[in-house]
Amino acid sequence: MEAASPATFRPTWQQVLGHALYLGALSASASLATGVILSIVWLEPDEPPGWVWPLLLVLPGLLGAALGAVSGRRVGVEVGVRGIRTASEEAPWSQVVDLRAERRGRRNVVSVYLDSGESVQLAAPYSGGLFAADPLFELKVFRLSHLWRSHRFGGVPS
Repeated sequence: MEAASPATFRPTWQQVLGHALYLGALSASASLATGVILSIVWLEPDEPPGWVWPLLLVLPGLLGAALGAVSGRRVGVEVGVRGIRTASEEAPWSQVVDLRAERRGRRNVVSVYLDSGESVQLAAPYSGGLFAADPLFELKVFRLSHLWRSHRFGGVPS
């Protein structure tokens, strides 16, 4: 018999879009601020050409948005027979003692508590305001909890 296929939780497309817009605006404002500082201490008596300002605003904004979109979709959590795996660590089911949704700042996140006393905050699923909202957050938490309880107390039939 084959093992049950893993469940994967990733940010929604709205969350990825929000992350991309945030990084794009952040990189554009940083670039624009750098341009203003450099124009104040410009060594020549002339000001920088007029085409520089839109360039300083648009290119870093687009680059930040593209990087945010790519990195936002790669973040995720895989739940399988062995346990919960994130990009940086893996928690076997035998070490997970509790799994719950918690409020952290402006977001609801899923925290996994291990028998060592550590807690791991999962990168997905999460829910927050505006672009970070996930209408299926409670169902995803329920699914995670069900998978954990099934593996913890008797396993999942394949």
